[in-house]
Amino acid sequence: MTKTIKTRFAPSPTGHLHLGNMRTALFNALLARHWGGRFVLRIEDTDRERSRYEYVKGLQDDLRWLGLDWQEGPEVGGPHIPYVQSERTSLYAGYYQRLDVAGHVYPCFCTPAELALSRKAQQAASRPPRYAGTCARLSETERQARRERGLQPTLRFRVPAGRMVEFIDLVRGPQRFASDDIGDFVIRRADGGPQFFFVNAVDDALMEITHVLRGEDHLTNTPRQLLLLEALGLPAPKYGHMSLIVGSDGGPLSKREGDLSIRELRAMGYLPEALLNYLSRLGHRYEQDVWMEPAELATGFVVTHLGRAPARYDEAQLLHWQAEAVRHAAPERLWEWMGVAVHQQVPAIHQEDFVAAIRPNVRFPADAMFWAERLFGEALTLSEVSQMVIATAGSAFFSHALAAYAKYGAAYQLLVDELKQHTGAKGKNLFMPLRAALT
Repeated sequence: MTKTIKTRFAPSPTGHLHLGNMRTALFNALLARHWGGRFVLRIEDTDRERSRYEYVKGLQDDLRWLGLDWQEGPEVGGPHIPYVQSERTSLYAGYYQRLDVAGHVYPCFCTPAELALSRKAQQAASRPPRYAGTCARLSETERQARRERGLQPTLRFRVPAGRMVEFIDLVRGPQRFASDDIGDFVIRRADGGPQFFFVNAVDDALMEITHVLRGEDHLTNTPRQLLLLEALGLPAPKYGHMSLIVGSDGGPLSKREGDLSIRELRAMGYLPEALLNYLSRLGHRYEQDVWMEPAELATGFVVTHLGRAPARYDEAQLLHWQAEAVRHAAPERLWEWMGVAVHQQVPAIHQEDFVAAIRPNVRFPADAMFWAERLFGEALTLSEVSQMVIATAGSAFFSHALAAYAKYGAAYQLLVDELKQHTGAKGKNLFMPLRAALT
C-alpha cells in the first residue's frame, strides 16, 4: 500500500471500557501497526448528559496499560487538533452550512411522540420504520409558524431517492443498500448538538482516516455516512464491520459470563499480554495459535482473517492466555504483580526461589498469596472431622484438584466441573473434601 494507513478508535466516554470496545481499539491499532501506519484516538463526547471526564482519563489509562499508544489524539496532539468532539463545534458549523446551501438538509419539527406513532404505524403495516418525510414538504411560511410557536427543530439530511449505495466491506464483502429504505435522518439535535452520523463521518474525513474497523451493529450506518460525505465532497474511509462478542450460548454477553470492564479485569490480576493474546483471536484467526508478543500480533494481523460469525466469549481460553502470560513474564515483573501482601509474607531472601517454585501453579495474585501463606504462614491445624474427610477422598482426588486449580485458577465452576469429570465425585463427596482442604 502506498498511502499511509491511518486507523482510529473513537469511544464515547459514558462508562468504562469493556472487552467489546477494547477489542475494537486493538484491531484498529494492530491494522495500523501491521502497515507501519498511525493510530488515532478521538473522544466522541457528544452525549453531554452521560459523558464524564473521569471516563476519558480511565479509557486512556486502560489503552496505555494494554500497550495501545496512539500517535494522534488527546495529550499527544497532531495535525488535526483538537481530538475531542465537544471542542470542535465551531468547525462543524461550516459543514452544516455547506449542506444547507446545497439543499441537502431541512429543519424537522416532529416531536418524539409523533415519530414514535409513525414508527408504530409502519410496523403495523409490515413496513421498515423510516422517517416519513413530513417536514421535508413544509414551506418556509409553515416552518416560520412552527418556530414562532417555540418549536426547536432538528436538522435532517435529505436522502436522495432511487439511489443504490454500494461499498466493499473489508470483512463482509460487497454491500448494497437502497436509499429509499433509509429515510431522512437527523444530523443535528434540537439543542444544536451534533449527531453521531454527522460528526463521526466528518471527523474521519478531516483527520484523514483511511480504514475503520467497527462492530457489525454499525453496518447500516455506513450508507448514511457515505451519502453524507458524498454531499460534502469529502473522502470516505474503507469500512470493515466485525462480528460482535456473544456469550458461550450465543446470547448477549452478560456480566456473569465476561461482560467485565477492563478496569475490573485489571483489578482481578489479568496481565495485559493475556488480554492482547485473547482479544486478538476473538473473531480473528492467526496462522498459528501460539503465544505472541505485541509486535508479533501486529505482524500476523490480517483483515481478511476477521470472521463474520459471532465471536463467542470463552473464559477457559482467557484463562489459558493468562497462564501463558504468567509463564512468559520476567521474574521481577511477576514478583511486583503478586502484590504487597505477598511481599510481606515471603522473606526477601526467598523471593527468587518462591517465584520460580509457584509460577506453574499461579494464575492470579490471589493464587500467589495462597502459596505464600501455605509456605511461610503458621502451620495448619485440621480438626479430626476434616482429617477424616480428606483421608477418605484420597490423594488421587487432591491431585486432580491441584491440576484443575493450576488450569483454571479462581474460576471455581470450571474447576469443579473438571474435578467432577475426572473423579466421578458429586454432591457431598465432591464438596466436603474441598471445603475441608480450603478451610
